Amino acid sequence: MNIEQFTAALEEKGITLSPVQLEQFETYFRMLVEWNEKMNLTSITEKEEVYLKHFYDSISAAFFIDFHKVTTICDIGAGAGFPSIPLKICFPHLHVTIVDSLQKRITFLNELAKGLNLQDTTFYHDRAETFGQRKEKRESYDLVTARAVARLSVLSELCLPLVKKEGLFVALKASAADEEMQAGKKKAVTVLGGEVVEKHSFVLPFLKKANGTSLSLKRKKKHQKKNILENQEHLINHQ
Repeated sequence: MNIEQFTAALEEKGITLSPVQLEQFETYFRMLVEWNEKMNLTSITEKEEVYLKHFYDSISAAFFIDFHKVTTICDIGAGAGFPSIPLKICFPHLHVTIVDSLQKRITFLNELAKGLNLQDTTFYHDRAETFGQRKEKRESYDLVTARAVARLSVLSELCLPLVKKEGLFVALKASAADEEMQAGKKKAVTVLGGEVVEKHSFVLPFLKKANGTSLSLKRKKKHQKKNILENQEHLINHQ
């Protein structure tokens, strides 16, 4: 996917990028490749592949959710900033929080935010399971997202405690999402006060392969137990 195809494909979805935003994506690509020579950020470094499999794929959540109605996002295990930084570029009003367990990736993200001149972006060097136990962070975000970092049952336990009541947890998953969704519904999703409200599948343009199921889990109105991580059977196998 070249830049022209990227722009046209987004316009078909109702997302029009300004010259400034297009330049931000160009800068993002350059910094990603440059920093990838110092640390392992991604195995995808060809420009057209980055635009398709990282940038476009990350923005796909906005094909199904109105991000103009979202203010605060928390991205768990974002790595090199996916999906939240491409979403932030497209929707500059977003207040983005990224949590990652590796300091070197946090260092990259801080430099990336400076290079892209991003405002209202905060990065935490922390494990998701401990970040979710911070009282000031629980039930704090309109939308929490994660992109293929663990099974849905585990992601639900890590992410749902951070979601406001009536907010959304959006998991960007590959083709195994259906199986994980059924297992997750019986375990963490229900226990943590969530319910599956939408599931969308799509095929990446210019790539004839099913990809990226965007699964939305909604927090119910009732409060979850504040000590859910301690009192329920833990679903995470700590290393």
